[in-house]
Amino acid sequence: MINLTIDNKKIKAEEGTTIYKAAKMAGIDIPVLCYMDLHDLNIEHKPAGCRICVVEVEGRKNLAPSCSTEVTEGMVVHTHTLRVLNARRIVMELILSDHPKECLVCPKSGNCDLQKIAIKLGIRDIPYQEISEISTYRTDFSPSIIRNMDKCIMCRRCETMCNELQTVGALSAINRGFMSVVAPAFEMDLEDSVCTYCGQCVAVCPTAALTEVDHTNRLIRDLSNPSKTVIVQTAPAVRAALGEEFGLEPGTLVTGKMVSALRNLGFKYVFDTDFAADLTIMEEGTEMLERLSKHLQGDTSVKLPILTSCCPGWVNFFESQFTDLLDIPSTAKSPQQMFGAIAKSYFASKINISRKDLIVVSIMPCLAKKYECQRDEFKVDGNPDVDYSISTRELANLIKRANIDFISLSDDDFDAPLGESSGAAVIFGTTGGVIEAAIRTAYELYTGKSLEKFDFRELRGMEGIRQATIDFDGTPIHIGIAHGLGKARELLEGIRKGESRFHAIEIMACPGGCIGGGGQPLHHGKTEILKKRMEAIYREDQSKTIRKSHENPYIIRLYEEFLGKPMSEKAHRLLHTHYVDKSKKIIYI
Repeated sequence: MINLTIDNKKIKAEEGTTIYKAAKMAGIDIPVLCYMDLHDLNIEHKPAGCRICVVEVEGRKNLAPSCSTEVTEGMVVHTHTLRVLNARRIVMELILSDHPKECLVCPKSGNCDLQKIAIKLGIRDIPYQEISEISTYRTDFSPSIIRNMDKCIMCRRCETMCNELQTVGALSAINRGFMSVVAPAFEMDLEDSVCTYCGQCVAVCPTAALTEVDHTNRLIRDLSNPSKTVIVQTAPAVRAALGEEFGLEPGTLVTGKMVSALRNLGFKYVFDTDFAADLTIMEEGTEMLERLSKHLQGDTSVKLPILTSCCPGWVNFFESQFTDLLDIPSTAKSPQQMFGAIAKSYFASKINISRKDLIVVSIMPCLAKKYECQRDEFKVDGNPDVDYSISTRELANLIKRANIDFISLSDDDFDAPLGESSGAAVIFGTTGGVIEAAIRTAYELYTGKSLEKFDFRELRGMEGIRQATIDFDGTPIHIGIAHGLGKARELLEGIRKGESRFHAIEIMACPGGCIGGGGQPLHHGKTEILKKRMEAIYREDQSKTIRKSHENPYIIRLYEEFLGKPMSEKAHRLLHTHYVDKSKKIIYI
């Protein structure tokens, strides 16, 4: 252990510890802006670029960036001397001198790291502002993410998330000097790049350089239109995180209050995407069993492992970077899109309205869902199955704008028939949940026996790649699970090389699965928040009376009245899709 003194406190720290971490362990606050630590994901971003975290070290002439300077034996550190405070103030003034002065209308106002630190440092004016030049860039609008590089402070957090964690490679630093910026290669639009719209860059951006496309004003207009029937579906991960925006502890389930809030906002019907998750299991599980059965009977033409297809960020990833594997994933649509297809056919006929007069809105933890809604294959004569999606953060902002006292709301229930679901559907919201839900149904359909246990704990956890073998009454089924696209790449490379021994693989683009989606309340790298959200998801599963998708009575009725059976001609037309080789659409110069 190394002995040092920080602000007159005697501290012991392990060799290799930075001053910032040693101070944090001692309860001493040092402001940071570009630094980011995602400990459980093995990502630490410490470029020491912003210099907001500088401290004074006795015996050293210059100030030291605490985020990247390691402690040494006998080191004496002062974190808030006049010299330090003055340096931080000057650095902040220089950053702000090249930053738009539009905080009142900025989408990150009130939740901006730059703004918070400027307030803490007491910045009230910017010297020489009248003669300073501000760098400007064009704004890049994509279906999911807006890039406003006028507000980029070159912290490069987004670059680390995109390249190191997700291995997508859509963002990198380009140009030099005053015009340097983080952008896709050759400053192409995100829509033309390999971006998957996973939103992890948005989740770590300290300013409004990267924000989601906001559909709340469009939603208000639709809710105010008497000629339209507006219905909503809510994803399982939303209920485990929404409460954080209202001061509740992470992991607090707010399902009933969320439903009540949506009714207060004016939605005609409030449904649950979990219903469509059960439907997804019926289709995806049946497809998985068909492939497995043929494989076990010796059919070498069967494409295995089958890959889950619920995550649009992951779908975008393999469509652009693993185009030789497009015949591997399940053809089942995501629950969001299955819901839209059923809502605008089966449900629209039940309430006797035309498809074009029914507006389907989804509340999702995911920014890629905004893009997924707009895909041409999910439209009928130009009319989308799901009109648009708003994130958990957008819903929270809308509830606050409507002056709804969320904490005091009573607990309401979802509407039937598209609001009833099983516990298997709920766990779609966390990594490992989709494949566990599929196993619950596939086991019983394959063996003809009832499960003695519903919880497959060997499929759960936060490790980036997990594997397990499930005994289907004497038949071993090998399962792989990955969350985060970097880990997905490892599994996909194994398939490409012919080294995979898995029968089925679940992949989620975001750390933790949907609970860590790019549209969720910002967790600021605190992965313990993701774990609490995960625990909440499993608690809701435990509380459900029905915990297997094929036992949901409303799903059974849907097949009896409308679809016929899983993988039928009508089911395939409404609930299945195809994949596109996007590598040809990427612009290479």
